[in-house]
Amino acid sequence: MERIYLDHAATSPMHPKVIDKMLKVMNETFGNPSSIHSFGREARHYLDLARAEMARSIGAKENEIIFTSGGTEADNMAILGAAEQYQQQGKHIITTQIEHHAVLHACQRLEKMGFEVTYLPVDETGRIAVSDLKNALRDDTILVTVMYGNNEVGTLQPIHEIGQLLKDHPAKFHTDAVQAYGVENIDVNECGIDLLSVSAHKINGPKGIGFLYIRPDVKIAPRLFGGEQERKRRAGTENVASIAGFHEAVIVASEDKEVKREKFLGFKKLFIEKLKENQVEFDINGLLEQSLPHVLNLSFPGTNVEAMLVNLDLAGIAVSSGSACTAGSIEPSHVLVAMFGKGSERLTNSIRFSFGYNTTTEDIIKTSEEIAKIVSRLKK
Repeated sequence: MERIYLDHAATSPMHPKVIDKMLKVMNETFGNPSSIHSFGREARHYLDLARAEMARSIGAKENEIIFTSGGTEADNMAILGAAEQYQQQGKHIITTQIEHHAVLHACQRLEKMGFEVTYLPVDETGRIAVSDLKNALRDDTILVTVMYGNNEVGTLQPIHEIGQLLKDHPAKFHTDAVQAYGVENIDVNECGIDLLSVSAHKINGPKGIGFLYIRPDVKIAPRLFGGEQERKRRAGTENVASIAGFHEAVIVASEDKEVKREKFLGFKKLFIEKLKENQVEFDINGLLEQSLPHVLNLSFPGTNVEAMLVNLDLAGIAVSSGSACTAGSIEPSHVLVAMFGKGSERLTNSIRFSFGYNTTTEDIIKTSEEIAKIVSRLKK
């Protein structure tokens, strides 16, 4: 059976160029980047090249990029590190109800440590109101953390407007850009971003590697202790092969970015068109515009998310939901709860489809046809 993968927002397959680069580095370069001899310098060279490319991709400088083990560590490092560093100036943090758990759980940890966190609501499209953020800002607010684009419904947040609002406030501005990086055009200076988190495995790079951008005037209390790597900001010998692979993934992602964006937007429109042709009843969760081009979240009234996921998997189609399905019980998506309320049927019938570099028009057509069959079967 031919399988179709439409879950790129969960993780993406490594690009062949990334694999080739990693194999080359693993075969030829084993030195410790902190060593001053030739073996160490060869390894260091890969780090320098990668750091320069990643900085360029967001309008930053090389010394503002810290390699991490992925998006979760980058989020934790930004939030916990900033909170510890600036707690003498205040203990108030602002975030949203729809953040990734790497952000939400870090904020909940800080609440247990005596910090106060304001969780901003969102409207039915999944966007916060900048006016709500403005009203929540206080003299003792030290950090605002708002994701760039949502991983479940794709909604983009008003990042530029938030940056403008915070321009005259001492609070640091962090954004989790894990889902947006590589598909959106991001400039940390234009948007007034102080801290930005990225993960490689969302852009066809390896798992277990990411970076945190830190503006030079922002101080972060370290989370790891040991050597003086990453300008004393993150101890531990750098993962050279994965960083080299990450570098290659960034280069690939930047090539024909606008063409890929248009392709993904075309997939969204085709998907919706084909579902309508097949007379499938559905609702869009989030927005088609002001949304990540590769993420589409749909609600199918009269169906059940677990049954949908199982039937699609049996048909060879991999998708996901915002729900954690365990042993017949569903933990509702916190994102959909924030958008529609705890009593909404959408919590139990919504599916996320997400596209990537190997998604084809045929995949979209086949998936829409299978969904029509499954929905019809489930409604009977």
